[in-house]
Amino acid sequence: MKQKERRIYLIQELLREEPRYREMTIPAEEKEQEDLLRALMNVRPPKPVSGEFLSVQDEYLQSERDRRGITDSDCLPSVPSDSRLILWQGDITTLKADAIVNAANSALLGCFQPLHSCIDNMIHTRSGVQLRLLCSDIMTEQGYEEPTGRAKITPGFNLPCRYVLHTVGPIISGRVSKRDEELLASCYRSCLELAAENGCRSVAFCCISTGVFHFPNKRAAEIAVQTVTSFLNARKEDIRVIFNVFKDVDLHIYQRLLGA
Repeated sequence: MKQKERRIYLIQELLREEPRYREMTIPAEEKEQEDLLRALMNVRPPKPVSGEFLSVQDEYLQSERDRRGITDSDCLPSVPSDSRLILWQGDITTLKADAIVNAANSALLGCFQPLHSCIDNMIHTRSGVQLRLLCSDIMTEQGYEEPTGRAKITPGFNLPCRYVLHTVGPIISGRVSKRDEELLASCYRSCLELAAENGCRSVAFCCISTGVFHFPNKRAAEIAVQTVTSFLNARKEDIRVIFNVFKDVDLHIYQRLLGA
């Protein structure tokens, strides 16, 4: 199959799963097809899927991944103040590292809002439907929602990374409390502990709890840097930590904190 044929096949299969979608017309434009496929993956519940679907999906997602380009974290320069730390602005789903961190919600099933711009949506979209299926199994076995400040590890599936570390950050309404700060620090420690347990040599953190969770960017960055450096100093782990930023405002904050 060519890439267009894979995309059409995947859309047709996803439409066929839901009776209410079966009369939907597949648009002719490539960008509209891409958006429709992503939206259908976003809203798909965690239910069994055929091996043929997964095979075609994996070929499609891996081709898209390679087309977007992959950044190897081993080639990124460290900040001058600490050889263990890296500051990188870019799309975390294109980063080749042992683990990347996903700012998840407490259900741990990914974002169900079609075409939402959050990192949770993008990671699940580009990893593939098997990530939601695995997360569903993990959460069913656990029997309760993921507590704030904790983390789970899964394979990256069709992402360039080996693993995804899913952590639930605090949601801020009003002023940031001491407990909010402790929970955010716990997110970073929980991810680093899981990374160390699984032999990871590189971990990329997104800006946990900022954005739609409303943690102030500057304070969140201060907690991130302090927690990571304290962990690395105490544990003597051979881990390179990438502070991944997407927005310029976060880039400037981390540049000041890290002397980059």
